[in-house]
Amino acid sequence: MVRVWRVSHASSVFTARVRQRYLARRLAGLSGRHYSAKTAPHVPGMEYQDAICTLNTLQTNVSALDQVRRERGHPQQQLLATKGFLERAGLSVEELNQLNIIHVTGTKGKGSTCAFTERILRSYGFRTGFYSSPHLVQVRERIRINGQPIGKELFTKYFWQIYGRLDETKGTHGGTMPAYFRFLTILAFHVFLQEKVDLALIEVGIGGAYDCTNIISRPWVCGISSLGIDHTQILGDTIEKIAWQKGGILKPGVPAFTTKQPENAMTVLKDRAKEIGCPLWVCPDLDDYTADSGPVHLGLAGLHQQSNASLALQLSNVWLQRSVPDKSFPSFSMEKTVAPQAMAFNLSPIMVKGLASTEWPGRNQTLKHGAVTYFLDGAHTMRSMQACVDWFTETALQHERNASGPVARVLLFNATGERDSAAMLKLLVPCQFDFAVFCPNITEAIASCNADQQNFNVSVENMVTRCLDNERSWHLHHSRGGNSGPQLLIQDSLPLGPEKKADTLVFPSILSALQWITQGRDSVLANPGKAVFMVKPSIMAKAALLCDAAEIHVLITGSLHLVGGALKHLDPASSK
Repeated sequence: MVRVWRVSHASSVFTARVRQRYLARRLAGLSGRHYSAKTAPHVPGMEYQDAICTLNTLQTNVSALDQVRRERGHPQQQLLATKGFLERAGLSVEELNQLNIIHVTGTKGKGSTCAFTERILRSYGFRTGFYSSPHLVQVRERIRINGQPIGKELFTKYFWQIYGRLDETKGTHGGTMPAYFRFLTILAFHVFLQEKVDLALIEVGIGGAYDCTNIISRPWVCGISSLGIDHTQILGDTIEKIAWQKGGILKPGVPAFTTKQPENAMTVLKDRAKEIGCPLWVCPDLDDYTADSGPVHLGLAGLHQQSNASLALQLSNVWLQRSVPDKSFPSFSMEKTVAPQAMAFNLSPIMVKGLASTEWPGRNQTLKHGAVTYFLDGAHTMRSMQACVDWFTETALQHERNASGPVARVLLFNATGERDSAAMLKLLVPCQFDFAVFCPNITEAIASCNADQQNFNVSVENMVTRCLDNERSWHLHHSRGGNSGPQLLIQDSLPLGPEKKADTLVFPSILSALQWITQGRDSVLANPGKAVFMVKPSIMAKAALLCDAAEIHVLITGSLHLVGGALKHLDPASSK
């Protein structure tokens, strides 16, 4: 393979004083254009946008997260709080049983599992509801009917119904309103009841035992996807503690299935299931199933999706058998044995079609825009990042074999929260990127009506500082003697040191990063409606090899929010 080899750029090492002065205005050679983290102004007549701006006032702040951590040992406090908000909104826990819920948790793969399950059951003709998080481009994606985000009009109508009831009653409840995720959970339940879905797929937010979706008292079946280390400040710092939390969604007498887990995690899940009185099975390998219609193909790429698909098949089969007893679906036994292997069965043509037609944006997704190919995956844990690397290595190589000339590889990366971004970056080193580009999860550097993707929980300075830390980690992984040195990448600013060659750049927004990476070769990003950011000549000169390459391959990973911000620009239809 002919490769455009590594182009270097100096490491951006800022002092605290320089950060405070410049970070919000100018980075990576961009002209000093200003953006605001405040809610976009309300545009008359845009009721949906007004609803989203109001929703953003409920975003969880640091003190609220601290409260969640303090309440870890008192789960009933959180569940009682959710029940109280639910009742204030005019709903009851008993009503939720009408939704025929499939409840799914896990560290990675729970969203994909829900997507497979939803598609299978929708293929049988059922009207489905699907609640997931986070959203990529628009909040409406979290609440889906028949696989599609609810329309803006429906979202607006139901939003104000729930918000109005909660706002009217807050005076007699100490002025309290539910936090962002809790509000959306209640809203989803309301939407699904009003829209009379046949079943609802409910994806857990964080954990399980203390997650506000766990107000569900009688799901039809539960699922636990692959477990790993994530959200350690809330769930605990060992696989055993995390497994205990995830096992909290199990309910007495309700069948449950799990993918194969690390031994210690499986031991905890078995103990939880025995304690709760929940029949628990371990899913077989996908290869163990048979299908009269031929080989089974998955609509989602990546070998790790096979375990998610197997879990989805078990969840779908149990739901079908319990809800449509007159149909001949493979039977299962409510035996008392803890965690035996579930039975593989012969897949119906509808199941095979459902697996093949499943779509789940932002997870192992490939978009080709002319000479630029984007590989998008929201991996944000060590296990999911390794799976991302395996997928990208194989898929990118297939594309490069068909390229008409040399190919440049670019990494666009960001990570949030307490995640170990340095460790994740180390996993990405073998991919041999020509550039590593870092930016915060800010879609554009100019204020716009983009309330769906605004985040008030982290300051702009903290976000960009994290990017600079990631850049520094990348250099440590690529130590090449004298190839690292500080350079301030801001036009018209004072240099902090001599220019040294390296291979990284930091940008203040996703759009500015994408525009630099693609060098005008993506017509979607070159749209007249997109602001073009002026980069100083010395930075532009570094892009010569990007311009000369026959194709540019861009891996966008580290954060689902980063992937969502990229999709906003790369797939304009997602914003409509």
